[in-house]
Amino acid sequence: MRTEVAIIGAGPAGLLLSHLLADQGIDSILIETRSQQYVLSRIRAGILAHSTVELLDAIGLGTRLHAEGQEHRGIYLQWPQERHHIDFVDLVGRSVWVYGQTEVTKDLVSARETAGQAMFYEVSDTALHDVDTEAPYVTFTDSSGAAVRIDAAVIAGCDGSFGPSRAAMPESVRQTWERTYPYSWLGVLADVAPSTDELIYAWHPDGFAMHSMRSPKVSRLYLQVPNGTDVGTWSDDRIWDALAERLGHGQDGWSLERGPITDKSVLPMRSYVQTPMRHGRLFLAGDAAHIVPPTGAKGLNLAVADVALLAPALAALLRKGEERLADSYSEDALRRVWRCTHFSWWMTTMLHTSADPFGAQLQLSQLRWVASSEAGAMGLAENYAGLPIGF
Repeated sequence: MRTEVAIIGAGPAGLLLSHLLADQGIDSILIETRSQQYVLSRIRAGILAHSTVELLDAIGLGTRLHAEGQEHRGIYLQWPQERHHIDFVDLVGRSVWVYGQTEVTKDLVSARETAGQAMFYEVSDTALHDVDTEAPYVTFTDSSGAAVRIDAAVIAGCDGSFGPSRAAMPESVRQTWERTYPYSWLGVLADVAPSTDELIYAWHPDGFAMHSMRSPKVSRLYLQVPNGTDVGTWSDDRIWDALAERLGHGQDGWSLERGPITDKSVLPMRSYVQTPMRHGRLFLAGDAAHIVPPTGAKGLNLAVADVALLAPALAALLRKGEERLADSYSEDALRRVWRCTHFSWWMTTMLHTSADPFGAQLQLSQLRWVASSEAGAMGLAENYAGLPIGF
């Protein structure tokens, strides 16, 4: 088989890239290890930055988002006895949207299926070949057990942190930076209306807590827990009690409503960046190149920003023979990656507690500064609501 762009990974990054390339008349094939049902049901990020929403609107994929998503002006920062609203719209003129990655994926899959996109699901043994030549190709075993080879002009690695694309970067050019944080998130989905109109980020001596949401009827909540936590040791009652304590149930008359918990999982926290994001005819995007802790809501939005840069770069390369955008893709993308990596680290270290009493006082001082200083609040708002595509 032959295509112009072989895209490894059919998550949001790969699906969006195929959609943007199709708008430029460029053919692609999507190759995914998991089943389509698995991809469509993964519980992931739920906050869309302003620039992400603008892009989805521009390509005609914002209809359901605006009908079913929830636009938010900002967030609450909280510590014991205090809660402060950070209004992004007032500060920087941009809002965010609560619309789960699962829903974005559904919209993209529907659009690609309508367009007749070629997609392989449940493949195995995926391997990349000759990426440093002008004739790269991908081999894999399809779901029926047949061996498949796809020749392409370009390979786009959108297959996340455990896919083969990251490893296909030669060790001689590859550099990595990584930080593993000494805590994880216990995340739950609950069939109960959110108890807040905006997300709550709460610092507490017992550990960080967050109140988010997925819809007017479904809440998404998180607790800081030690690494290696067994989710089975956290009963529903224990989870709700910890959330109530850390989120300030009863404070100024506010109450946390409880409901049936339908999903529990423990999410490790780490930062990871691999460079370069391009080698020869292999280009990386999304989690294949970088991972951020979820505190700053940057993961999905970074992937969208990557492919928003990559699509026009590939169009110029393949349609006009112009290499400038392709040559600068890695540098251009990494400028934003490191900015968002820093912001995610900053949010994470400001809000997650440890046994260090000196550090706790520094965190509280920083929180008070952000909540009381327009400059501090504006910095948080600018980064959280999302920098413009192409920053």
